[in-house]
Amino acid sequence: MVDLSISGGNLVLNVRGADKLWALKSSLEIPLAHIVEIKSDPAAARGWWHGIRMPGTNIPGVLTAGTFYQSGKRVFWDVHHPENTVIIALKDERYNELIVEVADPKASVEMVKALLPQ
Repeated sequence: MVDLSISGGNLVLNVRGADKLWALKSSLEIPLAHIVEIKSDPAAARGWWHGIRMPGTNIPGVLTAGTFYQSGKRVFWDVHHPENTVIIALKDERYNELIVEVADPKASVEMVKALLPQ
């Protein structure tokens, strides 16, 4: 799971607990101007194939965390419970998408959308 916050025009994702080990990353900082879209989408995390793991951890039905390559995209994952998944599409960043679990998907999506440049 990650905690989302806003700091200095950036979306900050802090990876929580042992997920830092599984994802091999403790945080990400993304300029709000580089966010194309954010949405809640539990279906995206329910499948067993999330791409080629490089580096990261994938235990189907339990945990997906780290960097994965799928369909020509570089995606950062950190999901245990698909029902709390948000997807953040990016431009001009190392990752094409961030697929992460948050405590409250609806509130997280609303918070970020309210701050995105129009």
